[in-house]
Amino acid sequence: MGVIANRYSRLLSVAALTATLLAPQLSFAESAGAVEEQPSALAMVGDAIIARPLGLVFTVIGAVTYVVTLPFSALGGNAGEAGKVLVIGPAEATFVRCLGCTRPGYKHDVVDTSASAE
Repeated sequence: MGVIANRYSRLLSVAALTATLLAPQLSFAESAGAVEEQPSALAMVGDAIIARPLGLVFTVIGAVTYVVTLPFSALGGNAGEAGKVLVIGPAEATFVRCLGCTRPGYKHDVVDTSASAE
């Protein structure tokens, strides 16, 4: 009974880890162009206190992992892809996102220049 429970526990752990690692990648794939979000004050505070520091930690961990695995990635021919996934993705989520927004990208305000002051 213990062996079966241990096997299912390990399988569940692998599935949870896979889902955790793939969820940000799906949001990166959807984000293109300007961000059209209106985050609340609570979302901004949570982002500033929790998400941004964690994003910085994940960026550093990804950079270290990239450097350690670079010889193997270079031999496999996917060093660029590994860099995008391990370093660029977390860095975009940390630094190229408006405070409180869930998708990376810049928030562009529309400025009407057609009505010029004469």
